[in-house]
Amino acid sequence: MTGGAPMSKNTANLVRVLEHAGVTLAIDVGANLGQYALRLRRAGYAGRIVSIEPVAAVQAKLAALSAADPGWTVAEPMALGAEEGTLTLTLSAESDMTSALPMTAEMRALLDDSVPVGTETVACHRLDAVIGRWAGPEDRILLKIDTQGTEAAVLEGAAGALDRLALIQTELSLVPVYEGEPDWRDTVDRLETLGFRPVLFIPGYFNRRTARLIGMDGVFARAAGPDA
Repeated sequence: MTGGAPMSKNTANLVRVLEHAGVTLAIDVGANLGQYALRLRRAGYAGRIVSIEPVAAVQAKLAALSAADPGWTVAEPMALGAEEGTLTLTLSAESDMTSALPMTAEMRALLDDSVPVGTETVACHRLDAVIGRWAGPEDRILLKIDTQGTEAAVLEGAAGALDRLALIQTELSLVPVYEGEPDWRDTVDRLETLGFRPVLFIPGYFNRRTARLIGMDGVFARAAGPDA
């Protein structure tokens, strides 16, 4: 799938990391409307993509968008977390800000458009319980997590599948956006303990009102990778 906005240097660097790691399958958790998958395709990534989006109305739009790309699968509406069961999400007027966690007072004041518009209870699975639906034994997998503050729970639910992951990309909040989310330094330390080292950081949302970078993405490679 091609076209759209020009490729950024950050996306080009990301795809180079995927190429270097030999990634054949990108699992995009918290896919929203497929922005991440589209960026990968524009940058030349030709491997398989699985998008996971919990909100039913958003997932339906995503499924329609992906239909023209045979290498892009959209899972049924689901969340990923630390436990099997259900998860109640607070829906946001900005769909990419929907979360299971309440937003901090500071962020509510800064993000005027991200007001709650309702709730939705969705199925929740551990990644290590469902990864076999999409990944084969020979796949080299990128796990990308952007779940609005619950990234640590997704990572916990991947515990039984960590040895199948070549790369982990996760959102890191420099300024807490949601109540209870871990400090970005704790996430970096946790991933290092799990055997993943940082190889790329990508700036995220910059708030012009406060002149602060609110968050970034970190990409982490298995320390025992081919260039270790």
